[in-house]
Amino acid sequence: MGYGYYGYYFDPSYFLVLIGAVLCIYAQMRVNSTYHKYARVPSRTGMTGAQAAQRILNLSGIYDVRIEHIRGELTDHYDPSNKVLRLSDTVYGSSSIAAIGVAAHECGHAVQHQQEYSPLKIRSALVPAANIGSRAGIPLIILGAVLGMNQVLIQIGIWVFSLAVLFQLVTLPVEFNASGRALAMLGNYGMMERDEVSGCRKVLKAAALTYVAAAASSILQLLRLVLLFGRRSDD
Repeated sequence: MGYGYYGYYFDPSYFLVLIGAVLCIYAQMRVNSTYHKYARVPSRTGMTGAQAAQRILNLSGIYDVRIEHIRGELTDHYDPSNKVLRLSDTVYGSSSIAAIGVAAHECGHAVQHQQEYSPLKIRSALVPAANIGSRAGIPLIILGAVLGMNQVLIQIGIWVFSLAVLFQLVTLPVEFNASGRALAMLGNYGMMERDEVSGCRKVLKAAALTYVAAAASSILQLLRLVLLFGRRSDD
């Protein structure tokens, strides 16, 4: 039979994928509920996310970063290659605590870029490799399996997929640090009261959980691939 009972009917390693999926679903539910809760709480300053971002950048001595409006919800990001801070529909023109917290977080990335924060530089350098890993890793493994369990292709696929996992891991300190910077700047620059900063902290902690879940899910998937194809190669 070759792969035995587990190979054709049930493979216990599926539990690793299931655990990763549950983590990601929980994290997404948590960030959605927390964000929407504080999206209904207006900031006392009345500043919009875009205005708050501009003030943070100016007070941080950053004058060469543009702020742009981008469609969607929670699609906010900082583009270091073009020095553009893009804020989503629910952040750009909103004066909620959640909006200002998200805008401040993206400013945290801009400050990281200005100060040449090492993890950010490493993550940026890994982007091309991570894109290849996420797109080509699994197809290479599948191709190797289809071609009579070709171990060369399978091992290449696993190593390529590992690049995407590495990117997820490097992302964690980058995101945590950006959130820490954001909360510190909101307090130090006098843009929010203590209770408002506390609300921002909850929003950013929930958002950080999605990165942790994504990294954990990627690690579990990689572990499954190693266990699955390592076992089969020994059969």
